[in-house]
Amino acid sequence: MSTIPAVLITGASTGIGATYADRFARRGHDLVLVARDVARLEAVASRLRHEAGVAIDIIQADLTQPVDLAKVETRLHDDDSIGILINNAGTAIGGTFIEQSTDEMSRLVALNATAPVRLASAIAPRLAKSGKGAIVNIGSVVGLAPEFGMTVYGSTKAFVLFLSQGLSLELGPKGVYVQAVLPATTRTEIWEHVGADVNALNNVMEVGDLVDAALVGFDRREPVTIPPLPDAGQWDAFEAARKTMLANFGNAHPAERYRPVA
Repeated sequence: MSTIPAVLITGASTGIGATYADRFARRGHDLVLVARDVARLEAVASRLRHEAGVAIDIIQADLTQPVDLAKVETRLHDDDSIGILINNAGTAIGGTFIEQSTDEMSRLVALNATAPVRLASAIAPRLAKSGKGAIVNIGSVVGLAPEFGMTVYGSTKAFVLFLSQGLSLELGPKGVYVQAVLPATTRTEIWEHVGADVNALNNVMEVGDLVDAALVGFDRREPVTIPPLPDAGQWDAFEAARKTMLANFGNAHPAERYRPVA
């Protein structure tokens, strides 16, 4: 068996997922590619088999469907060759919260939040036992910015960030690396889902640049990688401010500012 771990990538038929497939294939990793569109998956797999000479399996799956999700979970649980999971599959929906249907929101949560949890849960025990491997979760800067007005989408991405940070604390000491990647506006098909023309947007990052930057963070073993952020010190200050509050969360009595005025 190869000492180079295989990589399972969700949402791998296009955009960020397909680019991760390209980059890891060129690093010599065998791949398991997951997406709904089998024709696109086959096209990506065929090209990379020819160009990179790696073995590639494909799994057609809609990760909002329990049966399909279970199929991918089983592969992650049982296949010892898979040492890296890229939780990339995700979507967005247009409109404001009160304009979006409950069913649309539920599907969004299923794909953006439930699927990453279940897939991470399927592989994490095996990686922890072996003392190596990696889980990469694709979040978004929207998860830090309710001001952007994408309430449910941003909530799922805030969840992905917290999930990644929590898993990093739990699995890091066991030898498993966990990375959250937070893109900003990136040239992918997700904009079609919200009814926006990406070509009309400003400061759009190309997918290749996004993934290459994310892989720099991966190689450095950063817990959180924000490719568009110029000053890493801003994130460090954000984290420091958050951690400063932790000691004050354990008080047995309400803070003075919340006590009734006599």
